[in-house]
Amino acid sequence: MPKRRIEVFVVEDDDAVRDSLCWLAESAEHPAVGYDCAESFLAAFDATDPGCIVSDVRMPGISGIALITEITRRSRLLPVIVITAHGDIQMAVEAMKEGAFDFVEKPFEDKALLHVIGQAVDESRRRFAIRARDSELWSRLERLTPREHEVLEQLIDGRSNRLVAESLAISEKTVEAHRAHIMEKMNAASFADLVTQVVKAHLSHPGDNNGDGDGPVRT
Repeated sequence: MPKRRIEVFVVEDDDAVRDSLCWLAESAEHPAVGYDCAESFLAAFDATDPGCIVSDVRMPGISGIALITEITRRSRLLPVIVITAHGDIQMAVEAMKEGAFDFVEKPFEDKALLHVIGQAVDESRRRFAIRARDSELWSRLERLTPREHEVLEQLIDGRSNRLVAESLAISEKTVEAHRAHIMEKMNAASFADLVTQVVKAHLSHPGDNNGDGDGPVRT
């Protein structure tokens, strides 16, 4: 039997509240699972599918703020929604500074929380799509030879075939051949398309699990 894909991870130490939040999420067709503390959630954490985390900000052990910090360190693919006590503005501000997607004050309306959950899941899908796109671009770049990388870097900098040839001490025909191979390996329809692909690839790297544009640049 295939594993059920979870969209909402509820981290809440109060059993009744946790069960209620899971039921609410599933009532809107967002499969949910609950954890009674941040430690148990982190032990099982595996961001393989789009989704979001709904966490109380005040919990024994690892707090909601510390959870956000740790999730951000591991992966930004799953947005975190924090639930704060009424009037606890300072905690909400701190949560947002640590990277929370949004916060909801108690007592909250079911409809309002479901709206935020829907937005967070949509945002997670967007982040996964960006990571998939960038991974494909980098896989194409990694098929280039070291010399093709050198040629590509100079072409992207706007140098002509002649200047590239002079810089690398090779003939213009060799540069043209490398350029053709690069275009083919990158599946680029035009040089403008090639530039666009490289610019997008600069935004992130498969080794950067954040998927948010902080990865290293390498051409």
